[in-house]
Amino acid sequence: MSDFRLKVFQCVAKNLSFTKASQELFISQPAITKHIQELENYYQARLFERQGNKISLTEAGELLLKHSEKILDDYKKLEYEMHLLHNAFIGELRLGASTTIAQYVLPPLLANFISQFPQINLSLYNGNSRGVEVALQEHRIDLGLVEGIFRLPNLKYTLFLQDELVAVVPNNSSLVKSDEITPEDLLNIPLVLRERGSGTLDVFERALLKHNLKLSSLNVLMYLGSTESIKLFLEHTDCMGIVSIRSIHKELVAGSLRVIEIQKMAMHREFNFVQSQGQEGGLSQVFMRFVAHHSKNL
Repeated sequence: MSDFRLKVFQCVAKNLSFTKASQELFISQPAITKHIQELENYYQARLFERQGNKISLTEAGELLLKHSEKILDDYKKLEYEMHLLHNAFIGELRLGASTTIAQYVLPPLLANFISQFPQINLSLYNGNSRGVEVALQEHRIDLGLVEGIFRLPNLKYTLFLQDELVAVVPNNSSLVKSDEITPEDLLNIPLVLRERGSGTLDVFERALLKHNLKLSSLNVLMYLGSTESIKLFLEHTDCMGIVSIRSIHKELVAGSLRVIEIQKMAMHREFNFVQSQGQEGGLSQVFMRFVAHHSKNL
């Protein structure tokens, strides 16, 4: 029911690109241009400054973006509540999840959710924890699922699952003979770690500080953008990685990786839902309840 032109405008404004908006919305670029022109004609104001291949919002564009975000959110709430009157769950739910959660926790949950709620249009943005929080603040997603220990004061975090990080090496590693090391031993072991902004690195760095160790003092060979990249790196390089225990079940069974215990350095963390403060109800709440019910099987 909502004015699709506002959704087109919001997508162009967020991406500052007609091409990216076209790809994101699965409509042609001429159609994108037509919708924007209709809005400009209606409001008798230019919404974008066009400078070669780049565009930027005008003052009128900034104003329309501010109001369109609230209008589109209200339309979504209206659609949800109207359908709820006859016990139907219909609408769009945009999720954002950090890499570990998106790869190793969400897939079976999403499959079951879609099966139970086939009329909910579900989409998933994947990035590191900081990227998911930014997407939530910019209204590009409705609900985030993040890992780590840092909290932003304007966002609300709700625990849904516990996780543990472990140190792993190739099973035939010559670097680590024992299955147990001290935190200080990390100074002499080459490492492959997740990138800055990831919840995994946040937790590892905090655990190091408890033993008066700094990340900058370690021999880090590479920072990589996903756990899968780390596991592939370990197949070809004799070094140590820090990953979620949930991500290496197959490798442990196959015997390609082994876990090394770091004495007195447990690395536990929480997986949390993250929402804007004051955001209640709607399809986000439906998904949260669904995950809470099924998380005991994860």
